[in-house]
Amino acid sequence: MRFLGRRVYLGLAVVLGSARHAGQTPAAARLSGMLDIPVRTLQRWREWWQKQFPLTQLWQASCARFMPPVATDLCPASLLERFAGSAEEALMRLLVFLSPLTVKPINLREGR
Repeated sequence: MRFLGRRVYLGLAVVLGSARHAGQTPAAARLSGMLDIPVRTLQRWREWWQKQFPLTQLWQASCARFMPPVATDLCPASLLERFAGSAEEALMRLLVFLSPLTVKPINLREGR
């Protein structure tokens, strides 16, 4: 999955790494350490979650569905909390929710 810049990271790394950078989950801290994600990259991801994600069409169309409202300044952890199931199931549901942001649009004029 291509996400948030020039490098390719798995969506779970972006979500958990960003949550870890906010100091919110021990599992995220372990994952970040195992994948050796630079602190600068984590800072960019956190900035994206706080400043760019709330402006996306996906979030604009979906944010009212979450009750209580998601604290976007605590994303992605606060968004992840809204998905039911075990930690793994909630993460998968969040990644499915985010999938429209990671899919390259098809250019119908070019037939691709």
